[in-house]
Amino acid sequence: QVQLVESGGGLVQPGGSLRLSCAASGFTLDDYAIGWFRQAPGKEREGVSCISSRFGLTRWSDSVKGRFAISTDNAKNTVYLHMNFLKPEDTAVYYCARGRGVVADILAHDYDSWGQGTQVTVSS
Repeated sequence: QVQLVESGGGLVQPGGSLRLSCAASGFTLDDYAIGWFRQAPGKEREGVSCISSRFGLTRWSDSVKGRFAISTDNAKNTVYLHMNFLKPEDTAVYYCARGRGVVADILAHDYDSWGQGTQVTVSS
């Protein structure tokens, strides 16, 4: 059974950092791309980043490029989203998702399983 569980969200001040975790079970990270998406109230879901562990490929949205990083711990079957220099506009529910294949773009239709999300709020 495929399962994705996000954690690590919370309240942080502008300029601060958070690390989100996506714990995967029921499959191996090396066989599927993992993506991070976010959705703010009243806005459409936005692709943030994705990673293909097997090939070491990553993709980024322009809105977070240079501020966020992504990494994997294959021993723990977990993907991390390292968020730095956070801005109020980064406030959203963040979701991780499993790609339909080993490589994917940060487009929602490329993913077939989703976590429940974790709230990130950037505010002073």
